[in-house]
Amino acid sequence: MSDYAALLKKKVRPDQLDAMVAAGLIDGPKAASPKLELVHDAGKPEAAFTFIDLFAGIGGLRLGFESIGGRCVFTSEWDKYSQKTYRANFPDDDHEINGDITKIEAADIPAHDVLLAGFPCQPFSIAGVSKKNSLNRPHGFEDKTQGTLFYDVARIIRHHRPAAFLLENVRNLVSHDKGRTFATIKDVLENDLGYRIKCRIVDGRSWVPQHRERIFIAGFREDSGFDFDAMPLPDKATAPRLGSILHPEDGSETPDQRFVVDNIGKVNQKYTLTNHLWTYLQNYAAKHKAAGNGFGFGLCGPDDVARTLSARYYKDGSEILIRQGDGVPRRLTPRECARLMGFDEARGASFTIPVSDTQAYRQFGNSVVVPVVKAVAEHMKGHILKAVRGQAPKAGVG
Repeated sequence: MSDYAALLKKKVRPDQLDAMVAAGLIDGPKAASPKLELVHDAGKPEAAFTFIDLFAGIGGLRLGFESIGGRCVFTSEWDKYSQKTYRANFPDDDHEINGDITKIEAADIPAHDVLLAGFPCQPFSIAGVSKKNSLNRPHGFEDKTQGTLFYDVARIIRHHRPAAFLLENVRNLVSHDKGRTFATIKDVLENDLGYRIKCRIVDGRSWVPQHRERIFIAGFREDSGFDFDAMPLPDKATAPRLGSILHPEDGSETPDQRFVVDNIGKVNQKYTLTNHLWTYLQNYAAKHKAAGNGFGFGLCGPDDVARTLSARYYKDGSEILIRQGDGVPRRLTPRECARLMGFDEARGASFTIPVSDTQAYRQFGNSVVVPVVKAVAEHMKGHILKAVRGQAPKAGVG
């Protein structure tokens, strides 16, 4: 065992070990030999840097960092339906999609420059905490099935010491358990792992017609002067409205026979609520309004901005209902959800949706707003490239 490894076992902070290596007091860590086979694809351009995609979902974080020249060398996602969508949209990968990250040894993950992780947010989200409280179940770090997955991120960072990372979660992570959860996360990243971190809550509203606040935690192994607050945001006053992502229903969109039908691309009738469900939602809203609560459906038109799309959207669509004249409203179609989350352009349909509507709603509701991640990645780009400058990006494996 090297001096570095022995001291790491004794929980000497990695940043202190790095300083000792730089001073020539001890040898540096030996690079782990991944068990996976090295792949050299001459047909692909050399990447500016490499990254891994943990809790990958359907690839929202990945799209942001590919847009600045990164190459994904490892993917982990446990849900088989999300794996199907991910695989359909990244068919040229030279690595498989790995499953449960808790069962993967850090040494079996390839070396990488940047780590991306949208670790599960249910233990910290407002809806998730409310549901668990009602069921008298633990949440946050007391949730043994999801809350502790942050520590799997930490153990991988500890082993590989990537130049940078980006973590994403719901805004409520900051205030969960009176701030103690977030304080613990920051303590692990800064004091245990020795990274310089900056955090920012960003609302997707500046890019898409949806209010969607998420916290992003950017970390750098070395102090690079990164300033998250300096990231510019588009003017919300000129941001798009819902009409930009809705099916036009005027013949300008090619009918796909799944979401839109007939010769002018009318939204499929199956997305219109039943009379029974619409009556229930109206009565439910009236009941809570009379009680002074804010619960109820969100009825929208082309000039409006939507509430946050959630993973439960498939149940009744209540948070974002689209007016249809004076009649019964409809849900967004999955294609409209893809546009609302920025996986597709406003009138685009390039993102492949190979799963059922129920699974598609879950996937988009659990995902990130892609243009937000692209903006964050662009803001981090210079600092990432500076961190890996002078050395080739770490090798990918298949």
